[in-house]
Amino acid sequence: MTAAILSRRPHAPPPALTLWGEVTLPLSRVHEICGRARRTLALRIAARAGAPVLWIAPDWCDAPLNPDGIAGIMPPRDMVFVTPRRAEDLLWAMEEALRAGAAPVVVADLPEPPPLTPVRRLHLAAEAGTGHGLCRPLGLLLTPGEGGAPGVETRFRMEPDHAPGADRWQIARLRARMAPPRAWTLEGEETLHPLPSSVALSQ
Repeated sequence: MTAAILSRRPHAPPPALTLWGEVTLPLSRVHEICGRARRTLALRIAARAGAPVLWIAPDWCDAPLNPDGIAGIMPPRDMVFVTPRRAEDLLWAMEEALRAGAAPVVVADLPEPPPLTPVRRLHLAAEAGTGHGLCRPLGLLLTPGEGGAPGVETRFRMEPDHAPGADRWQIARLRARMAPPRAWTLEGEETLHPLPSSVALSQ
């Protein structure tokens, strides 16, 4: 019996949300964002993905989102806020929201990176939400410091790097399943300049 001939056609990349150039996030997956400007990057992702946006943060959070800051990126009316009182309900709420598939972006603003098992459950929930929901949901885990959640699809860090009279940010892709670490400077809304990875990734 003749063995089947393997196809040499390249695999199509998975559907992804592209922010700027190489800054992309595969859909139906869970990603981590760290750094001092992590909430700003999450809002920019949400604005690009579309409404509604589900934002989950503990009710004891001492740094709530500034409505004026939200309005500069996306309409605040497009956001639904969930404020669990118990720490264990943060990831539970995110899992249920991803599984429903009703929101293009589900954000969990966490006090620390979650362990591997909950992250795997979130990936499965996002895939399930794609199957019977209205969209391909993105899960965004916002974590302090350098992050470090295991099992995430990508990990991005965003830091302010403003210059006089100009908004400027440093964005670094610290981890990705399908791409190497990279770093960029973002000026304004759309101008992205590559940086030597050894410079930005070491900061």
